[in-house]
Amino acid sequence: MKLGCIADDFTGATDLANNLVRSGMRVMQTFGVPQTPLSKDVDAVVVALKSRTIPAKEAIAQSLDALQWLQAQGAEQIYFKYCSTFDSTPEGNIGPVTEALMEALDCTFTIATPAFPDNGRTVFKGYLFAGAVLLNESGMQNHPLTPMTDANLVRVMQAQTKRKVGLIDHTVMAKGTAAIAEKMKQLEAEGVGVAIVDATSNEDLKTLGPALKNRPLVTAGSGVAIGLPANWNLHASASAATLPKATGFQAIVSGSCSMATQGQVAHYKSLGLPSWQFSPLSWSTHDVPAQINSNVAQALAWAQPLLSKGPVLIYATTDADTLQQVQAKFGREQAGEWMESALAQVSLGLLELGVKQWVIAGGETSGACVQALNISQMQIGPQIDPGVPWCFAPEHAAGHLTLKSGNFGTPDFFTKALKNLAETCS
Repeated sequence: MKLGCIADDFTGATDLANNLVRSGMRVMQTFGVPQTPLSKDVDAVVVALKSRTIPAKEAIAQSLDALQWLQAQGAEQIYFKYCSTFDSTPEGNIGPVTEALMEALDCTFTIATPAFPDNGRTVFKGYLFAGAVLLNESGMQNHPLTPMTDANLVRVMQAQTKRKVGLIDHTVMAKGTAAIAEKMKQLEAEGVGVAIVDATSNEDLKTLGPALKNRPLVTAGSGVAIGLPANWNLHASASAATLPKATGFQAIVSGSCSMATQGQVAHYKSLGLPSWQFSPLSWSTHDVPAQINSNVAQALAWAQPLLSKGPVLIYATTDADTLQQVQAKFGREQAGEWMESALAQVSLGLLELGVKQWVIAGGETSGACVQALNISQMQIGPQIDPGVPWCFAPEHAAGHLTLKSGNFGTPDFFTKALKNLAETCS
């Protein structure tokens, strides 16, 4: 294995794996740290954790376990992957996990950049943009779990780490790989431990890639991945993304309340396609688990006669105002846990009904559903939209899945994804 990756959520792991596959690497994704050695001949493994919003000590422990396993498999370089919106709490977990990995690898310097221009995430003068606006004006300031109110990544990262944080800005990036490598050495000599890196285009990321060769640790969103495979003389190849034939029923499970996913749900419904929505505001505060069980049973009973006719959508996605009302009624964390539990139960029921083609929207939702389905690993296939590929669960009845980060995908993503699968895995 050439590259060993640790991702802090399940959709982010798939996003990273997708970019590696597009650049020619054969990639396997695992959910959690495997208990056995690697049994497949691949170039990279992405260990998907659900560590973005858990306590920092737990996130560190899980990440170090993943590191130990990856090192045992012979990984030559470690990649810590976080979201392209750099979302975290003021205390972490990006900074604390980065520090722990640096210490374990005896690494005195690394870079940090969530830039992913294909999805509109760019870094300029150390500030993170989502599309044409600063991150804190993009809707991320209202994220239910990790609100981002500051777009200055040097400031954000410095609040999470004891190491000095610096910047490799656009003027250095424009001078090429040699200048970037030299700037890294200069910053390291000055005592900087982590450097935020500007990147406004894929060319910036490809220029950055060679400068990271032989660095023990890279921390980034998924964008930097496009510039790394060439360090091992690997290049884009369609064969790296080949998956088995798709069979079974189709279902979409959506829990993300991001603006992108709200638009995708609205588009799907505008086509007159069948959908069923959880409405937690209708729940009483007494014995919520029993009400969830009842709702899940209703959703599955609704879906059963429809599955043979085409895809169904079961969702908890809602607008920001309704989400705030739900959180005010039940508490932010409790509301999130209950909805994850509901959608996880739905996924188990859909599996029993014969669903083998899955579109799952939202990082937390994807994590809950994959864990409920007890999927341990996936083979990464062709891209649907930037950062979102089709995957296949070998030796598991679930079949084909795409795990979509809440903020990713075009408005017609749900229908486009299923059409793409039919065309590429027929």
